[in-house]
Amino acid sequence: MEYIVFAGAMVLFLLVIMGKGYWDEKKSEKKFINDLQQKYGVLPERKYRADELDAHISMYYKKHQTDGQLDDITWNDLNMDEIYQKMNYSHSAAGDEYLYYCLRTPVKDAGELEAFEKKIQYFMQNEKERVGLQIQFAKLGRMSKYSLYEYLEYLEHLGERKSIKYYLAVLLVIISIIAMFFSVQFGICMLLIVLCRNMIGYYKEQKQIEPYITSFRYIFRLLSVTEQIGKLPVAEIEEERKRLLECNKAMDGFKRNSFLLMSGQRGGAGITSSNLLEVIVDYLRMMFYLDLIKFNQMLEQVRNHVNEIDEMVTIIGKLETAVVIGEYRAGKKNGYCVPEFVASKESRICLELQQMYHPLLREPVKNDVKVNKGILITGSNASGKSTFLRGVAVNAVLAQTIHTCTADSYRGNIFRIYSSMSLKDDLESGDSYYMAEVKSIRRILQSVEQAKEKGEKVLCFVDEVLRGTNTVERIAASTQILKALAGKNVICFAATHDLELTKLLNDFYENYHFEENIVEDDIFFPYRLQEGPAVSRNAIALLKVLGYQENLVKDAESMAQNFLQSGKWSKDAVCAAIGNEI
Repeated sequence: MEYIVFAGAMVLFLLVIMGKGYWDEKKSEKKFINDLQQKYGVLPERKYRADELDAHISMYYKKHQTDGQLDDITWNDLNMDEIYQKMNYSHSAAGDEYLYYCLRTPVKDAGELEAFEKKIQYFMQNEKERVGLQIQFAKLGRMSKYSLYEYLEYLEHLGERKSIKYYLAVLLVIISIIAMFFSVQFGICMLLIVLCRNMIGYYKEQKQIEPYITSFRYIFRLLSVTEQIGKLPVAEIEEERKRLLECNKAMDGFKRNSFLLMSGQRGGAGITSSNLLEVIVDYLRMMFYLDLIKFNQMLEQVRNHVNEIDEMVTIIGKLETAVVIGEYRAGKKNGYCVPEFVASKESRICLELQQMYHPLLREPVKNDVKVNKGILITGSNASGKSTFLRGVAVNAVLAQTIHTCTADSYRGNIFRIYSSMSLKDDLESGDSYYMAEVKSIRRILQSVEQAKEKGEKVLCFVDEVLRGTNTVERIAASTQILKALAGKNVICFAATHDLELTKLLNDFYENYHFEENIVEDDIFFPYRLQEGPAVSRNAIALLKVLGYQENLVKDAESMAQNFLQSGKWSKDAVCAAIGNEI
């Protein structure tokens, strides 16, 4: 009777533990759902490791590189890492990596963007279906550090693995057991020797494969999530659901008897199992090499179905990106729009934005721009030239990637997009600033020629052309470079301090400027784009506003005025200024 009571108590205790675990799981899921509903569009709070984007989140992009993607110079010029972080509402590694890929891959077919737009709108308007998918994305989750694509690469380092040696080890155990029926002492002795040999060999082999099991865990979660998404009654993603189930079915061999390898802590639950059954299974693994044999079988399955794994990651990543874009739109308090694209490749090149602003600005000043040829922007430092260039460039990228612009309206062609804006000396290659700038602009010129051959259009942005060289050569070379970027298939936005360029390129570029207002020894920047070249010369006046010595400012103004009248710098003016100072 006492044994029955004890057994009953143990069963009750186990039921309580299981019930609490179930309750905690449901409570956590309820909180997660509530957060999804209540914090929809709230700026993401996730913190990123220093190398996370470039080394790991970018892996899907690196494995799927195509012609026309944003190059590293343009990506860095436009601070796209920061823009990515501000819009990434993903809950899975697949979503993280596909969003990054999406932002680096401007779409060339407007029809593809329109089809994507339908999914974005659907998830924005159907909260239940959106939340149902987000729960599955969260279950898929992220890997501890590396990308799945990095792990798949690591698997190739294992080379070809054969299980014949494991089967021979198992055969020795069986022979030892059989030997016990003929001679107990000999059989036991032989069994102990074989088991010791097997255990030593097991731990050596097991240590080698353990790092690779991490990728198997994620693939298991991927298969589980694709199966669940495949069962969701969401008509809008019918084609994706069907394909996910087909890919999942192809991986049946991977899942079969997988418990031999993926049980306990290995299953990815993060909880070490210490029950009696698990202990017994562990000893059976060591005796009969069960997990090593299964690992080789699963490794072969993964290698044979890399395309299916990649397709599942792609489908889930694209679905989550559609959800993420909808949430990003919900958080744009300053407004957004869906872009309109000029249909025909043969149409006149154009770009038009109304009330455009840079997406990283909290309280932006909005500007309009409408062009069908390049524009040259002049103005003093800090007046808004570079921010404006980046604002237009980023919106062009967002238009062709996430089909969302931070403007009241966007209309333009499908472009190849390039920039040359935030260059610096390259110490590793030995390039000076000037050399880095020359190479950067050369790649744009080459891309324009390639695009012309393909009937494509280019949108490019250049901030301070050839600032790394002397005035005379800079103006001469800049004139010819910007003239070359004024073709029928290209729109170039260029900012410069060289007012001479506004006259030299008047037939090729429209002139705009930003200005500043100095009132009572204070400076104000309205950040409004104005037509025509800059007319004010306030650089020296700014020195006074910032507290420079009065005689220094006065002498600089005198020298500048003398140059404007005579067209040359006067050495006498410098000596006079020094004499006055003495």
